[in-house]
Amino acid sequence: MASRVVRARLDGPSEQSLELLMREGMNESEAVRAALLESARRRRQRSSLREEVTRLAADERDRAARERVMADMDAVGLDWPG
Repeated sequence: MASRVVRARLDGPSEQSLELLMREGMNESEAVRAALLESARRRRQRSSLREEVTRLAADERDRAARERVMADMDAVGLDWPG
């Protein structure tokens, strides 16, 4: 894939973050690429978790099982010393 040049005006926190990455031995381009890749990975993970939560919340069997477990925990919790 061909390289693409991107220009960005950095604010204070962004500048500090860039400096942190560069102190780890990266040049500006490497630091920006690393930050973009890490950010995209975290967003994909959050999206995946959100989709799983939505799917489980809509699953009647899962919801019933969760309610049974919570009822069992509540019953045991009443006897737990406080």
